[in-house]
Amino acid sequence: MNSLALALAASLTLSAPFFPAAVSAALPERPAVQAREAVPEAPRVYPSSPEGAPVTYELRLPVLMYHHVVYDWQECNEMTVTAGRLERDLQWLAENGYQSVLPRELAAGAPLPEKPVLITFDDGYRSNYELAYPLLQKYRAKAAIAVMAYMQDNPGGNFLTWDMCREMSASGLVEIGSHGYATHNLDGRMGNFVPGQANGVQRRKGESDNDFYCRVLDDLRYSFDRIAQETGTPPTFFAYPFGKTDPDADAYLEGLFPLTVVTGPGKYAANLSKGLHKLPRFTVTMERPPAALLKKS
Repeated sequence: MNSLALALAASLTLSAPFFPAAVSAALPERPAVQAREAVPEAPRVYPSSPEGAPVTYELRLPVLMYHHVVYDWQECNEMTVTAGRLERDLQWLAENGYQSVLPRELAAGAPLPEKPVLITFDDGYRSNYELAYPLLQKYRAKAAIAVMAYMQDNPGGNFLTWDMCREMSASGLVEIGSHGYATHNLDGRMGNFVPGQANGVQRRKGESDNDFYCRVLDDLRYSFDRIAQETGTPPTFFAYPFGKTDPDADAYLEGLFPLTVVTGPGKYAANLSKGLHKLPRFTVTMERPPAALLKKS
């Protein structure tokens, strides 16, 4: 069972699809935050697209994908890294001249640093607040967190609450985006990818347009609306559950979110001259830190 399934199992009791069981959990004491010296401003890269056109830049953007963060003494899998690993990653990025940016900055056509990097977290684990957020503060690094908004509406001990989302958003270091409302297989599949089935936003075999609209597109719109309502800011980015796309969902998402990201292939940095949709990401693990991934790109 993967990290998401384990977290969902602890947070949900699914007698029927999407029925939550609220789990209260005391918030552990967070690590003390130490201020870091400001990084000198680097040269900027301006959009290459004409004013009023979809935003493009003549550069490549590394997009890093994290999920769950654990304490250094805990075991890891492909979807987890330790807090120590994350801190080393942030330190390496800073020492090598990378400056983190947010999806809303890209969507607005803001001038980018010469060596930008987009740091993303999928699923919206509570550890993003308890362990990752203090490190973002320490290194003045920015990150985008794609939440499954159903989990914020039905809070359990393993996922972010809306209050946490609001606090991080207010810092200017974190942007909350969408990972769908319940489209991340939050039913009897417990968030797991199942081969041969319609996963995430994919259309089921033989599914009518109306059924697809009600099951998937309504879900995507509702996630957008809930994030906007709770954070006070309409989300600008969407992370595809499991990285799986669908032609009809793609068209809808591209009209709703200025920027979308997928899970892979993660071999090359995203080419922003082609726009801001379906940007590929590097999957960061304990064995594949940014230092190894970016040197190959």
